[in-house]
Amino acid sequence: MTTLVTNVAIFRDGEVLLQKREDFEVWCLPGGHVENSESAAQAAVREVREETGFEVELTCFVGLYYHPGLDGLGMHNALFSARLLGGTLQCDPGETLDARFFPVHALPPDTVWWHQQRILDAAAATSGGGQAWQQNVTQPHDPTRSRQKVYAQRDASGLSRAAFFMQEFGNPALAAVKLEVGQLPPPAHT
Repeated sequence: MTTLVTNVAIFRDGEVLLQKREDFEVWCLPGGHVENSESAAQAAVREVREETGFEVELTCFVGLYYHPGLDGLGMHNALFSARLLGGTLQCDPGETLDARFFPVHALPPDTVWWHQQRILDAAAATSGGGQAWQQNVTQPHDPTRSRQKVYAQRDASGLSRAAFFMQEFGNPALAAVKLEVGQLPPPAHT
């Protein structure tokens, strides 16, 4: 069974908004699960508001990404880009420790690896979309373990949350990433 989630890349002056997750203390794009009564676009706007306090307007559907999730569920992730409309930065204490803008080509080292490609894709997209990626995360242990079990293992590990995340989910070989639909954007000029 798969689940649908969203992420939103919000750009300002060449920088992208990232949130630091509470559960693993790593940086990622804001987003979350699509509820039964909403579209992916509605979920994207809601999740940004809940996690950061910002109001956004979605400007582009960037692509669809897939990776195995916890609890044995696959995750299809709809990525949008957006512009800020307003609001004040207010982190949701149950999900977000911090949120701030970072230069697209100078992300924090503890940024979730699979979000790095998404950020580059969103930065290169001007309108429309059309990429679908398969990003297979090789899990060193039972891939059907629940999120609660992973959290218990994290807490018992003696490692920092970020170190535990990198140990468990790390950065797999590039062979685990496959562009299924669309074309790669041209290289950025530096």
